[in-house]
Amino acid sequence: MDERKRLIRVRTRHNKPAFKRRGLHRKVKLADVWRRPRGLQSKQRRQFRAKGALPRPGYGSPAAVRGMHPSGYEEVRVFTPADLAGLNPDLQAIRIAGSVGNRKRGDIQTQAMELGLKVLNAKDLTHATPEAAEFEEEEEEVNEDE
Repeated sequence: MDERKRLIRVRTRHNKPAFKRRGLHRKVKLADVWRRPRGLQSKQRRQFRAKGALPRPGYGSPAAVRGMHPSGYEEVRVFTPADLAGLNPDLQAIRIAGSVGNRKRGDIQTQAMELGLKVLNAKDLTHATPEAAEFEEEEEEVNEDE
C-alpha cells in the first residue's frame, strides 16, 4: 500500500504540460479538449517548442496507479445496491452513477456505510426524502408543546 501511495504522489507531482488545442485562444466556440494538429504548416504539429507540447507516451502515469482516484482507491461505478456485493473496502471506493435517484442513492449510501466502503460522491439526503420532512414537522410540534 505504501508503494501505491508513493506512486500516486509521484503522479500528482509529475510536471505535465497543459495540452492545449491549437487556436483555442482565438475562438470562443472551440472546446478546451485536445485535438491533434493536422495542418501541413502547423507549428504545433511540427513541434516548435513555443507552440505547446503534444501528448506522448512518456507523459503517462505509472501503470500501477493509472486510473486510480487520488485517495488511492480504485473507483467502481454503482447503479444498484446489489452492485456493492463482492467489493473490497480496502482497495475499492464507489461512485454512485448520476442517473440514480435520491431514494436509491440513500439505500446505496447506507448499505455502503455498513460494508465500510468509501463513497466518493456522497450527498446529504436528510432533507430530500418526504419521510424526513414529516419527521421534522412532528419533532417541531413536540418541541412547541413543551
